[in-house]
Amino acid sequence: MEVSRIPIRHEYKYHVTRGELAYLRRALGAVLRPDPHGDERNEYHIRSLYFDTVDDDALHDKIAGTPDRRKYRIRIYNHSDGNIRLECKAKMNDLISKQSVSIPRDLCEQLMACDPTGLEYMRHPLLREMYREMKLRLLHPVVIVDYVREAYLHEAEEVRITFDKQLRTGLNSVDLFNPHIPTYSPFDDPWEVLEVKYNQFLPSYIQGLLSSVTAVRSAVSKYVWCRRFENKEF
Repeated sequence: MEVSRIPIRHEYKYHVTRGELAYLRRALGAVLRPDPHGDERNEYHIRSLYFDTVDDDALHDKIAGTPDRRKYRIRIYNHSDGNIRLECKAKMNDLISKQSVSIPRDLCEQLMACDPTGLEYMRHPLLREMYREMKLRLLHPVVIVDYVREAYLHEAEEVRITFDKQLRTGLNSVDLFNPHIPTYSPFDDPWEVLEVKYNQFLPSYIQGLLSSVTAVRSAVSKYVWCRRFENKEF
């Protein structure tokens, strides 16, 4: 199984209007390069199936602002099973790290069915961790998060700026590979999500471009937004 790691990085999230997104697209497109994974419009579809414990620890930790927290998810791209990633995203205030491993579809189907037995003898540390969490803390799939990503990159400090558009929640469905499940926007207003990630510092000219719009920094993650219809206290 292919393994990849992302070092500890800074991450900030904002809500932007569609007008601000259009402005930033023009401004950032002049100085950053588009994501090579995008199509002719520099877009690709992301679907993530998030897992949580029986007590919804990931959800409550995020809402409470717990400084150190972790989220587990399975992610696919463009509704294809050609690249299935099991990921754990760790958050330490505004710093993030992500551990990721590719998994085959049959193992993915087992995890979707809350069956961790396929992980029992795996050697990769993330797979062993997932097995332990599913056995001891009853980690299980809880919500599908859908969106279209438009991304811009710069080699300096590995800057990655993304517009995550058309955010949709799959509500109670965990049918990751079904492109026809009903999905709904969690937003009452037409927001899009701007994410800014970098290593040690953000180059000043990129800071200047971003500060030219009145983006609203968001403490609420896409995962939390997509669980807002579950009658939980957010």
